Amino acid sequence: MNRREFSVGTTCLLAAASVGFPHLVWAQGKPEEGREFKTLDKRVPTEAPAGKVEVIEFFWYSCPHCNAFEPQLESWLKKLPPDVSFRRVPVAFNDSFVPQQRLFYTLDALGKVDEMQRKVFQAIHGERQALNKEDQILAWAEKNGFDKAKFKDTYNSFSVQTKARKATQLQEAYQVEGVPALCVGGRWYTDGSLAGNMGRALQVTEFLIAEARKSR
Repeated sequence: MNRREFSVGTTCLLAAASVGFPHLVWAQGKPEEGREFKTLDKRVPTEAPAGKVEVIEFFWYSCPHCNAFEPQLESWLKKLPPDVSFRRVPVAFNDSFVPQQRLFYTLDALGKVDEMQRKVFQAIHGERQALNKEDQILAWAEKNGFDKAKFKDTYNSFSVQTKARKATQLQEAYQVEGVPALCVGGRWYTDGSLAGNMGRALQVTEFLIAEARKSR
C-alpha cells in the first residue's frame, strides 16, 4: 500500500519500532548495509556548509514514536561534533500532514523551534490536543504566548508554504518510508524499522557520519 494511504498508527510503526535500550544496542557491532541502513541510488543535494556532514531527522508531530524519540535525540544532539550539521524536516505522507509542516516552519521562521519543539509534542501526546488544522494551531500558538496575528501571517506566508513543499520533495528524494528517520550526507537512510530501534539508528548514524568524513 502506498504510504500516503497508511493509517496514523501504521505510518509511524513502519519506521519507528521502539526507542529501544541503549545498553543493548552497543554490542551489535558494525552496521550492515542493506539490513540496518540503505544507500540511495541517487545522491541528494545537501544544505550543510562546506566541510560539514549533514544529518536530517524526518519527523511528524503526531507520531507517538517521534515523540518518544525526541528526548533521546536531544541528548544526542548535545554531543554533536562541530563538523556535523543537523536539521529537522517534517514529513507529509498526505495532505493532512501539511498544517503541521507549516507549524514547524512557522516556529523556525520565528526562531522558536528549540524552545517549542517539546511543547508541541507535549500538547499533542501529553495533553491530547488536536493540532492538525490551522485554527487549532493558531489557538495553541496564542495560548503559548505568540502574537496570533503575527503567527498567522507567518504560517500563511509564501516562505513557509515553499519550505513545506520542499520538505515533501526532500522526503521523496530520500525515499522516507516512515518516521522518525535519519539521513546522512545526502547518501544514506536509516530508521527504527531497519536498525531495530532508534537507539541503534543513532549508532548507525554515527557510523555513517564517519563514512561521510572519509569521502570529503
